[in-house]
Amino acid sequence: MDLSLALTPVVSLIAGILIFVFPRLLAKIVAIYLIAVGIIGLLGAGNFQI
Repeated sequence: MDLSLALTPVVSLIAGILIFVFPRLLAKIVAIYLIAVGIIGLLGAGNFQI
C-alpha cells in the first residue's frame, strides 16, 4: 500500500487544530505565513515546486 500525503493539507490541518485549541495563536500563524510568503516572493522563488 502506497500512502502519500501532500505537505500543504497536513500543515493546514495541524494549524487549524492548533487555532481551534489556542485561538490566540491565530495572529502568530497568520504573521508567520505572510512573512514566509513575502520572503519567498522577494527571492523570486514563486515558481518553485516540490
